[in-house]
Amino acid sequence: MILRSGLLAFVLAPLIFAQTPAPATPPVRNHENDILLKALTIQKAHALLDDIAEVNEVRYTSAPPSKPQNPTAPGAKNPLIIHALTFIPKSLDKSKKHPLIVFPHQGIHSDFGRDYEFNAVRELVEQGYSVIGPDYRGSTGYGARLYNEIDYGGLEVEDVFQSREWMLDTYDFLDSKRVGIIGWSHGGMITLMNILLHPKSFAAAYSGVPVTDLVLRLGYHEPGYQSIFSAPQHIGKTVPADIQEYVKRSPITYAGNLETPLLIHGNTNDEDVNVIEIQRFVDALKANNKKFEYKIYDNAPGGHEFGRLDTRLAKESRRAIYKFLADSLKPSKPLR
Repeated sequence: MILRSGLLAFVLAPLIFAQTPAPATPPVRNHENDILLKALTIQKAHALLDDIAEVNEVRYTSAPPSKPQNPTAPGAKNPLIIHALTFIPKSLDKSKKHPLIVFPHQGIHSDFGRDYEFNAVRELVEQGYSVIGPDYRGSTGYGARLYNEIDYGGLEVEDVFQSREWMLDTYDFLDSKRVGIIGWSHGGMITLMNILLHPKSFAAAYSGVPVTDLVLRLGYHEPGYQSIFSAPQHIGKTVPADIQEYVKRSPITYAGNLETPLLIHGNTNDEDVNVIEIQRFVDALKANNKKFEYKIYDNAPGGHEFGRLDTRLAKESRRAIYKFLADSLKPSKPLR
């Protein structure tokens, strides 16, 4: 019986393995579709917010490419052009000074314009905030070049910071001492990096379910996710090959720099950013005797998305965010 079973397995093995699908190759990005979708997103922004805000698509310059394809070519070191959407409340008394919110989008390769972002913009504009949503390097909707300029935790942080600078240079009714920054997920990570690397530039910050420690993060995520970071156009090396590069791109490394009033939200059932990342960052801030506020929600419905939904809990979460921001930013129409 043993011999027959072994013989049967030997005969069937080639058939079994022949039916196992080969590993999938990464799909080729259709940048033409992305450009079309971005055009539709801009139209959607107007449709949803034109009633209360002046909505504009703007362009400004940031740092040069981190990895120019031909470093000696003319223009190789030119500043990168960054696109953004801006929202100015129509009811604003422009003879007075008003606060600004910088709002980096979520996602490693994404763009500003998800439904929750437009919902949050409306909630902010109604309070009297002007808002800018930058599409930093690596964002979709502008072709292959900007997409492949991705610089996770590096110059994308500078791209977002330069959106602050552009708004203050462009609108004299914005108060440089009342600039806030908010973001969820990857946008939360960029928020943390901005306030930690530019500690004097922001008066308040909110970071929702943020990535805080790349070394830890890539340790609990699957190989497919890890390969995004080690790709040539990305960081280009694995964590074991260059751990210090990943340390340099992690907010937890700069916890001792915190000076900005900060609120952090996490969720124990987050399926994307494990709550251990949030807790380790909180512990690092405490170890450096930093003052901040945080809340870890216990199994909040929605997991990673819990604060960006249209549920009662999500709205309560955002009300807590707006109350926190208003203490420092003093909008003209704070929530009551």
